Amino acid sequence: MSSLQEMKALFAPKSIAVIGASVKDGSIGNTVVKNLIESGFAGAIYPINPKAPDILGIKAYASVKDVPGEVDIAVFCVPAHIVLGAARECAEKKVKGYVVITSGFSEVGHEGAELEKQLVEIAKSSGGRVIGPNIVGVLLNESKANASFAPSLPYPGKTALISQSGALLISLDMATFVRQFGASSMVSLGNMSDVDFADCIDFYAHDENTNCVSLYIEGVKDGRRFIESGRKAGKPIVALKSGVSAHGAAAAASHTGSLAGSVKVYDAAFKQAHVIRARDLDELLDRSQALALQPPMTGKNICVITNGGGIGVLASDSAEAYGVPLATVPKDLQEEFKKCMPDFGSAKNPVDITGGAGLKGYEDAIAVALKSDWVDGLAVLYCETAVTQPDEIAEGVMRAIAATGVKDKPIVACFVGGVKCIAAGKKLTAAGIPFYENPDKAMSALSALRQAAIFQAEGIQDDYVPAKDVDQATARAVIAEARADGRNVLTEPEAKKVFAAYGLPVGKSQVATSEDMAVEFAQEIGYPLVMKIVSPQIIHKSDAGGVKVNIKDEAGVRAAYKTILANAKAYNADANIHGILLQSMAPMGKEVIVGSVNDPQFGPTVMFGLGGIFVEVLKDVTFRVAPFSSKTAMDMFPEIKSYQILQGTRGEKRLDQEALSVIVSRISQLVTELSDEIAETDANPIMLYPEGQGLAVVDARIILKKK
Repeated sequence: MSSLQEMKALFAPKSIAVIGASVKDGSIGNTVVKNLIESGFAGAIYPINPKAPDILGIKAYASVKDVPGEVDIAVFCVPAHIVLGAARECAEKKVKGYVVITSGFSEVGHEGAELEKQLVEIAKSSGGRVIGPNIVGVLLNESKANASFAPSLPYPGKTALISQSGALLISLDMATFVRQFGASSMVSLGNMSDVDFADCIDFYAHDENTNCVSLYIEGVKDGRRFIESGRKAGKPIVALKSGVSAHGAAAAASHTGSLAGSVKVYDAAFKQAHVIRARDLDELLDRSQALALQPPMTGKNICVITNGGGIGVLASDSAEAYGVPLATVPKDLQEEFKKCMPDFGSAKNPVDITGGAGLKGYEDAIAVALKSDWVDGLAVLYCETAVTQPDEIAEGVMRAIAATGVKDKPIVACFVGGVKCIAAGKKLTAAGIPFYENPDKAMSALSALRQAAIFQAEGIQDDYVPAKDVDQATARAVIAEARADGRNVLTEPEAKKVFAAYGLPVGKSQVATSEDMAVEFAQEIGYPLVMKIVSPQIIHKSDAGGVKVNIKDEAGVRAAYKTILANAKAYNADANIHGILLQSMAPMGKEVIVGSVNDPQFGPTVMFGLGGIFVEVLKDVTFRVAPFSSKTAMDMFPEIKSYQILQGTRGEKRLDQEALSVIVSRISQLVTELSDEIAETDANPIMLYPEGQGLAVVDARIILKKK
């Protein structure tokens, strides 16, 4: 059975057994049976209870093995110590889905985790899949199956809402009716012992009843599979990630390690997975609603039609904050809009038809906007006034949209006022027009629709192709030597050999073990020079006074050699000093840093930022999950606050971002192919030169995984 077929048995069941069905009113075992009956589940319901002849009028069975027909899913409502025995009976019965509401597994410690592991093994022994444990259950509108202890099936619609938190799912279940938030399904994942977010994305990507997948995430199990599933889904995905404080990387040995935090890594992973981020629960629902009801916004031009200047200005501010700033309407289109408003209106954008324009002004302006090739998305804003009725305006909006026949441009509405506006908004939502009570939410929704179009244009295939001209064998040989020496930190010369094996420009260098040897190497390399201490115990060389730059002659070499050696011994008397590195001094350029760290969920990640104060103080960096292409690397650069420096400021030339993107991609390949060995890396600094002049890796650091 394919993975998709396995998930279909879970999310489109034809028969459901309730393990631990109970006659006791208010118990979970009783509630699940009652919910299945009241939700109108048309398939077979099999209560499992060895002592009761029936539950709520439905024949009960002592064991799932006694059930006469097939069982698609079994909902477990029994205590944890009984679950494994019941699961073995389900495996004998060839039950396809195990929906385990029961708590007391990995969330309570090692013993529970072992039980959980055994549960999954039992299910998989007969081709079954496990949702949970520690969940509310599943709520499936298409199957009319409320296989949970949530109060009812959610308000019907086209969003699949997947949550790690059961309590949150119950809250959102009830909120769907207040907000008219339409859900095709609501799935509680709990401990994610087996079925995870990637499985759900894979299924709902093919579900014709779902237009948008909405996720509440506390953590992902397999980060790389999550990215792959999100990217190939081809449907909008919105996610709210909780717990985004920095994870325990502060004690890491590299700059990259100390700067890595779950919020930055998840930001990167979401972009690569084509997942649109939500900041809070409101935004999760607001954006999901728009994506489920409206088409993506394929261009950047939003037109705002409003009867109030203030609400229009607020919308304009929000649009800019969300990265979809309003542009001034072209002159010819302004002339058309002017026909829809009094002389004192404004046709520039926001298009302020004023409070005096009334219903006809809205209908005419909407028709003009939707018929214009310039307009890519439309926001209809309305402030309640004494001369207009919200209900009539809503009817007019729907009428005007229908009359144009335009279906490929997203439209959102925002009515600000009292209960009449709320009632009018419900009419709009029912007609497929997302309704919001303030302009910020409307602009957030359009921003999500724009991002969905950008992701759609990128396509489902990742464009990463590994470079062929790499020498992985040499890189591994260098690492093996360090391992043989009992070290998990490479010296700078060793790290540079690994970098060079992957095509990074590290420059000429030699390690001297005497003053005279240093002079000899200096003559071979040429002046000016940089000299550095080489010791596995001295990772941050500058802190130890172990670096001297701009050395121009023999006297300078001898003096630097003595000074560096003395400083290193004073810094760490027990350090094993391999010698002193001499390297040609790279011309000054803009300093940037490229590094990597292994994330617990996503594996090797690559960081980019400007060097110096930008990385040390401002922490102005961005991440991607490795490996990735040079095109993806180019997408990283504008994400840092100091991007304008790369573009050239105050008459300086644009820096060679194309050359940099190739190097960043190669580092992503390096840390992926050597992920079994490398824990952290830094290429810091890299001197970046003006366009066409390339770059130079000045310093290199590689920390190996402890084995």
